[in-house]
Amino acid sequence: MNVSKNDLNRRQALQRVALAGAALPLLRLSGTAAEPLFNQTAPPYPAKREFALEQRDRLLLEEIQKASFKFFWENAHPKTGLIKDRSSANGPDERTVASIAATGFGLTSYCIASRRGWESGSELRDRARRTLRFLVEWMPQEHGFNYHFVDWSNGRRVWNSELSSIDTAILLSGVIMCGEFFADAEIRDLAIILFDRVDWEWMLNGGDTLCHGWKPETGFLPNRWDHYSELMLLYLLAIGADSHRISVKTWDTWRRPIYNEEGLRYIGVKAPLFVHQYAHAWFDFHGVHDRYTNYFDNSILATEAHRRFCLKLSSEFPHYSEGLWGITASDSINGYTIWGGPPRIGPIDGTVVPCAAGGSLPFLTKDCMRVLHYVKNTYSDLIWKKYGLVDAFNPQTGWAARDVIGINLGITMLMAENTRTGFVWDIFKQNKHVRQGMERAKFKPAQHVRTNQYRAQ
Repeated sequence: MNVSKNDLNRRQALQRVALAGAALPLLRLSGTAAEPLFNQTAPPYPAKREFALEQRDRLLLEEIQKASFKFFWENAHPKTGLIKDRSSANGPDERTVASIAATGFGLTSYCIASRRGWESGSELRDRARRTLRFLVEWMPQEHGFNYHFVDWSNGRRVWNSELSSIDTAILLSGVIMCGEFFADAEIRDLAIILFDRVDWEWMLNGGDTLCHGWKPETGFLPNRWDHYSELMLLYLLAIGADSHRISVKTWDTWRRPIYNEEGLRYIGVKAPLFVHQYAHAWFDFHGVHDRYTNYFDNSILATEAHRRFCLKLSSEFPHYSEGLWGITASDSINGYTIWGGPPRIGPIDGTVVPCAAGGSLPFLTKDCMRVLHYVKNTYSDLIWKKYGLVDAFNPQTGWAARDVIGINLGITMLMAENTRTGFVWDIFKQNKHVRQGMERAKFKPAQHVRTNQYRAQ
């Protein structure tokens, strides 16, 4: 099994970013706590989601999505269906490590590809069925949770990785999509088995918040999902379950730190931009809010703050501009790197990460499309490969990543589809556990956020 230095750095970096937090004001609604961030007197959202896309935007997104799908299609093991964590941007290579998160994105990509006719519908259905069969019958698991990184040929744990709660949730999101989309009784039954066997209560480990994971050598990891991040995906599935579900009170237990950055106020965390994206890839937060905020508009604010942050960096890196911005966890010239802002984190060196804009398409549609058009038109020879845009590149130095990473391709592909049609959102919410999670967390029709300073499209 081949293990690269970059892959090891990625695993360690992902564990470190999970620890990020800050001593900031918290938004909690107990006693005399702060008022919600949404404006309860503002007009409600329109019933129908509408995002401003021109025909040239749709053509570019089709090209990007179709290239991304090729990664998931060509880098899945023919017997297990497990999908590689990363690959050369020019096509499959000799690496053999899969990630369960990439597999979750990949299963969702099969639904999108079937809808769009990029591959035979029967072959996509068969691939999904084969993958779910392996996950049920052969994939190593404990209490329904899976190891973060595994050998793609047999599902066995690699790199001493943890049973990952959040990555299991991402895998299950792909499983749920297949169960709802494909008209196949076996796929539906397998999806139910995989979801129902997860012992969410076990991952609480006697606490009020879910643990990051577990290792057979040392037991539960010391860190918990106790402050805002992509954790909404995890908690809503755990609260919405029928078997081994956790108390809805856990939804009120995790902290919601308030950030005031770039003239905007929003719930955030000192972590890369992807934490404002991942839960939204499957859960449709557009047009609803809970007791605390409207999370869709919260991500608009966080994305706009990031865009302004990048523009200010133009004093150091002149190429950052209205058409060229976006920094999130990605490859760099020195390996996998956790960077972004605001506030500024990591060794920012002028690198641009396409999935920062790609994964934010529903939030700032016009601004993100401007970035995608610019990088494709201006740097195509450097960064456009078989699987689409490379993971990252530095316009100042001419460096470009040689790889693509499954989760970064995946977030762009899913958010592009949601911006175009809302397809993933609409299929995912057909699942009763998804609906139950939202209902139990008391989501209601949304009002607009307090500020109108963001550039919503």
